[in-house]
Amino acid sequence: MFVSALGAGSLLPFYSEVALIAFLPESNATLLWLSATIGNTAGAAINWWIGRYLTHYESRRWFPFKPDKLHRAQHWFQRYGAWSLLLAWLPIGGDALTFIAGVMRVRLDLFLLLTFIGKGLRYLVVIAIFFNLL
Repeated sequence: MFVSALGAGSLLPFYSEVALIAFLPESNATLLWLSATIGNTAGAAINWWIGRYLTHYESRRWFPFKPDKLHRAQHWFQRYGAWSLLLAWLPIGGDALTFIAGVMRVRLDLFLLLTFIGKGLRYLVVIAIFFNLL
């Protein structure tokens, strides 16, 4: 579960909810939740690290982001701030948000806390739906 969540939290196209649901019938839901949340947060931390250090190469031809899009994302992040990391679980834009947090040099401890909360709540909802608790 951890590896699947790690991949899903990074810039790679993984979907850890499928693995979570597959493991739920035969596993401890609390341990699966913790493993998924820690793994997904660790994957997001990889994005943060990439954002923090990859921008040193922003002027290079091979840099994967166009300067105008990067600056637009930075402006958006400045407007909404670190609290937007609670939305890092979103399937569209969540990975970019964690990358931009690195670019914007959000403190790692704050990044990890907010990202862990958001991603943990998402997995909690998936588990609750699986067990029909919602």
